[in-house]
Amino acid sequence: MRPAFLLVCGVLAAGMPTVAAQDSHGRRIVDREAVRLRAYQGRNRGPEQSDRFSRKIRIGRDGRFSISNVSGDITITGGGGDEVSIEAVKHGRGRRPELDRVHIEVAERPGRVEVRTEYDRGDDRNDSVSVDYTIALPASAAVDAKSVSGTVKISSVQGVVRAESVSGDIVTSATPKIELAKSVSGDVSLGGVTSDGDLSASSVSGNVAAKGLKARGLDLGTVSGNITISDASCDRLDSKSVSGNIEYSGAIARAGRYNINTHSGTIRLALSGSSGFELIANTFSGSIRSDLPITIGGSQTGRPERRGFGPGRSIRGTFGDGSASLSLRTFSGDVVIEKR
Repeated sequence: MRPAFLLVCGVLAAGMPTVAAQDSHGRRIVDREAVRLRAYQGRNRGPEQSDRFSRKIRIGRDGRFSISNVSGDITITGGGGDEVSIEAVKHGRGRRPELDRVHIEVAERPGRVEVRTEYDRGDDRNDSVSVDYTIALPASAAVDAKSVSGTVKISSVQGVVRAESVSGDIVTSATPKIELAKSVSGDVSLGGVTSDGDLSASSVSGNVAAKGLKARGLDLGTVSGNITISDASCDRLDSKSVSGNIEYSGAIARAGRYNINTHSGTIRLALSGSSGFELIANTFSGSIRSDLPITIGGSQTGRPERRGFGPGRSIRGTFGDGSASLSLRTFSGDVVIEKR
């Protein structure tokens, strides 16, 4: 039994991903999945240890703040004053020195503060250590937040915001100038965005939800999740999903352009206001239905109640003055247009 046991252990050890490697310049490369796996496997290796970090730095009301974390959550809140308050807690199980091999690096420059989580080079024993950050800063500051394995939450920040995570959620509220929200295996939830520019939000294996958005352009996408947009107003929308539903609730702009595509999901629009549009709608195995009267080939079809066009259809028509453009395409789902 013992030789067999040792053989199995050797195979498992050989199959374990390494956490760190070096590139051609000798810089450390973090294997993100290995960090997550080792953190999970090491969670019960010993008594829980923790270490706290606290620092305040004057950044100015219009300063720039950036933070990069490997494992752990990031929570950022905008407020008053001209200082950034950095509170961090390192968590881990095992020997105390493992916490000491994980460092919180803070770089200061006039009007700018950068925070990074660093692991000692060539030592993978600290990969079960995570760091949770709680940040308070001036509301008008700009924020760039990144985490490999952790959720990023940002609220009440009025400056430009960019947020990314590999295996965590992105959650924002009262962040009117968010430019980018991106996750690989997490959900993206946005609220209270008012911007004269464009907003990009995406996930690979998560849902994308946006509420109360006003922007010039929206680029929203996911591979295996749903996209839900409510109380929205934009001049341009590009929304794509491979295996999920897409819902849009809100107004469309005169002369706006709206392109919505999904392969195996339903497209549903609940439109407010009176803007007219030109419609191109396609589905292979679903149906097309509209509460709004659509004019096709010079004759009006549809009534105030729902009107169906049948399965496997492709239609081109107009509603009202036809000033906006709606292109709605799905392969195995329905296309539904409702009056909000």
